[in-house]
Amino acid sequence: MAHRHILARAAVIAALILIRSTSADVLPDNRADVFYSKYSGGGMDITGYSATARAKITENFAVEANYFIDKVSGASVDVLSSASPIKDERRQKSGTLEYLHDKTTYTASYMSSVERDYISETASFSLSQSMFGDLTTVTLGFARTNNTVGDNGGTANKPDVTWVGHALTRAYSGGLSQIITKNFIAGVNLQVITDAGYLANPYREIRFLDPGKAVGYTLASQVYPDTHTSTAVQVQAKYYLPYRAAVTGLYRYYTDTWGVIGNTYELDYTHPIRDKWIFEGRVRYYKQSAATFYSDLFPFPFSQNFTARDQNLAALDNTTIGAKVTYAFLPDGWKVFKRGTVTADVSRIRFNYRDFRDIKDFGVAQGFAPGTEPLYQFNATVYQLYLSMYF
Repeated sequence: MAHRHILARAAVIAALILIRSTSADVLPDNRADVFYSKYSGGGMDITGYSATARAKITENFAVEANYFIDKVSGASVDVLSSASPIKDERRQKSGTLEYLHDKTTYTASYMSSVERDYISETASFSLSQSMFGDLTTVTLGFARTNNTVGDNGGTANKPDVTWVGHALTRAYSGGLSQIITKNFIAGVNLQVITDAGYLANPYREIRFLDPGKAVGYTLASQVYPDTHTSTAVQVQAKYYLPYRAAVTGLYRYYTDTWGVIGNTYELDYTHPIRDKWIFEGRVRYYKQSAATFYSDLFPFPFSQNFTARDQNLAALDNTTIGAKVTYAFLPDGWKVFKRGTVTADVSRIRFNYRDFRDIKDFGVAQGFAPGTEPLYQFNATVYQLYLSMYF
């Protein structure tokens, strides 16, 4: 469950303060989208369904609504070392208002996400300003999220949830996009996120050496700091090739007060064919260091003030290879619709952990003393399919 919470929180903040690629003096067209996704890997299966509708009330005012459901079964390997697999569902609703005044677009959003043991509410505001003949776009954003964290001491069929804490997240963002030539666009984004409150996870536990136990260690609760601040800087550039294709490069640097440092490198290629097909390919590499209070195996209980054995705080790297194809089945429109497209996207991700070991499948019975178990690795596949209608 913790793995989902981290992904959900990151996705909410990223979506709400996303810097739009469109010009600030033109609102996007009316559209409706239906979306399906499937994630399988690391003991987790997550299926998502989403519907989005967007409408311009006037040329200066637009509204957007989204409803999203994802269903999860299983559990990540570190959760399975101390808890049973889960089966749960998250329901998320969001609404967005956009107002265009001259060269400035103002955006306000609200999002509510509810699952059995986690409740999250996010409000955000951003503005985007075009200047210098629309060659430069500056964007500023702010989001505030309230989270309520629970611990399900029961089962998937008979839950017994105890609410264990609250957390407050504030996200600040700024971005600059610049058209350098008719074929070259570059941009830089800055994001600062602060968290305060209950930031641990009730389903994950640390382990420490205990020769008196048959397995050689004992499990205990994690102890996290109650504050966390992260800073990320991202630079990207897109170059349009002479035959209508485009190549995009991206680099993102991340650091936080828990000692995690991350580096992301991504290269994308886009190739349209006529007005009906768009083919895209991407490769992404991410690497991070471990948090200062993380350890796969602690020497003894209370060996330090803060302790964690969360695989998301371990030293790791992952490589993603993805492909995407969009087909315009209504390239010239039909009745009230200007255009209709269907998109299929698939990604394959390889996760490698450098200091997190698999204690679920390996242990003393297999001849592995504590701290010598194999390092954990797994593959994940993500499928996405969505239908878009423009009107």
